[in-house]
Amino acid sequence: MSARTARTARTRFLAATAVALAALTLTACDDGDGVRSAGPSGTSASPARPSGPAADASSTAKPAGTGTASPTGGSGGSKSTSTAAGSTQGSGKKNGTGSTTGSTGQTGARNVACDGSTTKTTATAVSRPLNHLLLTVTNTGTRNCDLTGYPIARFAEAQAVPPVAEETHPQAVVTLAPGESGYAGVLLSAADGSGGNGYTAKTLEIGFDRGRSTTPALPAKGVYIDDKLTVTYWQQDLDDALAY
Repeated sequence: MSARTARTARTRFLAATAVALAALTLTACDDGDGVRSAGPSGTSASPARPSGPAADASSTAKPAGTGTASPTGGSGGSKSTSTAAGSTQGSGKKNGTGSTTGSTGQTGARNVACDGSTTKTTATAVSRPLNHLLLTVTNTGTRNCDLTGYPIARFAEAQAVPPVAEETHPQAVVTLAPGESGYAGVLLSAADGSGGNGYTAKTLEIGFDRGRSTTPALPAKGVYIDDKLTVTYWQQDLDDALAY
């Protein structure tokens, strides 16, 4: 073989080899989808992470028993406002505990009764009307008191108390604030002398609806009484006490 022929054959061999290597290189660098291959199929990289609902569900799955739902009665979720003693109702008053009115005299409360322990009673003979005695009860306590009913009067050693004139019944209970007074009138005897069984009494005891009685002083000479003896109900006004 001539030298020229040998060179030509070598040149063709090298050219063919270059073409083959170029083709192999293109095949290794591009798999047709634009993804570079790192080598043979046995050593390729892990496939890309799939996307979509299935992938999300897979990535958030947790072992059984480790869920995030709040257990019933736990600190999670809405809190119950009930307690063992019942639901609270703010800072207001509790139901079922009755009235909480404070001082005596307010709604739901009743004043104490006036009696001889918290009052002072006087008995005064008056010129008009004739044969009348005025009883005055003054509240000496620190609280209001109710002067109810009428004076239960016992003169001297009388076995009975005088009746009350029903027409003198007041429209409202007589309430005395500290220092205030209430009144009652006593008809001692008939002005025309028509009464019987008269005598002179020098002592008097006054009783109240409740509580202690008292013994106001009578005039030194005493008072004359007969079977016309009558008392009025307790009154708020002095004039009403002497109107009978």
